[in-house]
Amino acid sequence: MTLNDTSYNSELGARRSRATVASGYVLITPVRNEEKTIGTTIRSVIRQTLPPKEWVIVSDASTDRTDDIVTEYASKAPFIRLLRLPQRHGHSFSSVVYATEAGINAIETDHYEFIGLLDGDVAFEETYYEALLQRFAGDPQLGLAGGLVIDCIDGKKQRAVQSLRDVAGAVQFFRRECFEAIGKLLPIPEGGWDAITCVRARMSGFNTRTFQELEIQHLKPRNVAAGNILKRTWQLGIREYAVGNHPLFELAKCFYRCVEYPYVINGFLRLGGYVWCHLMRRKRLLPTETIQFIHSEQLGRLFRWPVGKITTRKLSLP
Repeated sequence: MTLNDTSYNSELGARRSRATVASGYVLITPVRNEEKTIGTTIRSVIRQTLPPKEWVIVSDASTDRTDDIVTEYASKAPFIRLLRLPQRHGHSFSSVVYATEAGINAIETDHYEFIGLLDGDVAFEETYYEALLQRFAGDPQLGLAGGLVIDCIDGKKQRAVQSLRDVAGAVQFFRRECFEAIGKLLPIPEGGWDAITCVRARMSGFNTRTFQELEIQHLKPRNVAAGNILKRTWQLGIREYAVGNHPLFELAKCFYRCVEYPYVINGFLRLGGYVWCHLMRRKRLLPTETIQFIHSEQLGRLFRWPVGKITTRKLSLP
């Protein structure tokens, strides 16, 4: 798909003039061989009623046509920039964090109040970002938010089970003050950096929220790099250990997950991955105060205890 310069620039100007939300935002998108989906994501962004001031798409040494597709759109949409990393940052789940940090460091725009992280395999309505910014305007303590990510596989929609207090990494959108209070994203090899980011935002005194009325279509299965569905489920148990889940909370969670496909096995495989890490005394990379806060929140959800607040504007890094 190509864009006509005159019609695109005219429509872009009209959209900016119609926008009622004054706050500007920037986007960061880490990608690796996303030629099948990146065009759809780009079209979703350029159609926004409130486009970003700048969008840095970071290619983590892609070897397919991803870079060519991004370059084509960037030649027509002035807010898009391609940043190509010549060498991939490893093969673990932490590579997305390194690519994201590279994009953040490459932002050239000075005046913006929000920063969004966006995967290169999603699609959404043209009013998505304007609607999201309106929700931030209605809650001064809202620091991190996003829409509800729904997997679209073979024409069928599959909603992942999640707490609405957490925001999927594919669409995390921050008030700049919140993002700066959190500090750098934590690269966790097992994955789960997005869940920890939500925790650290709440530790800093901000609200976090997924707005389920704002639907995001995820265009491929999650965590496909981890292998087939059985391997992915086992890996999720390892991830849940790595991000500090309390044993009682994990047991309850795995019991609940038995009703998800692959039925019964789902819960047992997750629990197996978690217990294996515990028996191996696998080291967690999270700071002690972060794990304590996670346990406080999780036990509060299990037993409806009041959650003690741990508020600090400067969070320690491991």
